[in-house]
Amino acid sequence: MAEGNGCMEGAPTTGVDLPQPDNAGFPGPPPPIYSCTLNPALEAKAREELQEKPEWRLRDVQALRDMVLKEHPHLRTRLDDAFLLRFLRARKFDYDRALQLLLNYHASRRAWPEVFHDLRPSTVKHVLERGVLTVLPQSDNHGRYILCLRPGKWRQNDYPFVDIIRAIYLTLEKLIEAEQTQVNGLVILVDYSGVGLSQASNPGPFLAKKVVGILQDGFPIRIKAVNIINEPRIFKGIFAIIKPFLKEKMAERYVLHGSDLSSLHRSIPRSVLPEQYGGVAGQLDMAAWTQTLLDAEENFVVEFCQPEPLEDGALPDAMLFDGEHGGSGGGGAQGEDTFRSLRSQLYYCY
Repeated sequence: MAEGNGCMEGAPTTGVDLPQPDNAGFPGPPPPIYSCTLNPALEAKAREELQEKPEWRLRDVQALRDMVLKEHPHLRTRLDDAFLLRFLRARKFDYDRALQLLLNYHASRRAWPEVFHDLRPSTVKHVLERGVLTVLPQSDNHGRYILCLRPGKWRQNDYPFVDIIRAIYLTLEKLIEAEQTQVNGLVILVDYSGVGLSQASNPGPFLAKKVVGILQDGFPIRIKAVNIINEPRIFKGIFAIIKPFLKEKMAERYVLHGSDLSSLHRSIPRSVLPEQYGGVAGQLDMAAWTQTLLDAEENFVVEFCQPEPLEDGALPDAMLFDGEHGGSGGGGAQGEDTFRSLRSQLYYCY
């Protein structure tokens, strides 16, 4: 139905199921010149949920581009159609909110240089190979990719926790390239099997606030559900660190299943889950997603291994603690007291 935007036609679907990606696996790189890849079912969903009108799509992108050039002429950012469209979709085509999200996206790089400096897949290969995170090869029946996190596979003496954050961010960057993900959003599955005290006390409140701040206010992705399984008793302490920074809508999307896999299957179908989680999709494969990221190394070098993207601009509040200035990484006494209190709770629960 889109006019003049090169939108490809696809077979309509029935019911709530949405089509799998054409390559029946992970998203490929976007074309160099934007060409809409949404089929009619996804176009209808984008219209209903995101206020996206195909016939106005490129006009809306141009409006956001004009705002950036006029109001923030020194912002070094991509301005191509495909990139700006991510931010419009994430904020339901509200120009002002999309612009603020774009500014936060770039400001986060200044707020957290240890994450974003030299950010490319080869620098986190050790995280990927040890099985801390992967993406399931099939999306669910709503067309959403599933990011699987296994914090129990991390050992504090092996590498810093920030390396996991780097790997997660690279994964999100790769997934958001797909218009399917921009419209349908993402599902997260966190398996807490094997998590002990050393893993539970990381991240502390400073890292937690920055991670949540980026996911909620600094990245153009819609997280539709966070499924927690095999959570230990100390999870109450872990969640106590995270919850104060979650918006109410996001907090409601956390679902705790314990060891009840039948409960998990009501959220994620068995057809896309590996055998470890009661599914029928074979063994959990860590290598495929690792290779997908490594194959995109050159693209990430272009994207993240360039000069600082923001010349001027205040850091968003979501990136800062009381008493923290300009992304210095410090925190106020209140934050430190909170962390000490929570760490005591973790020792008690453990």
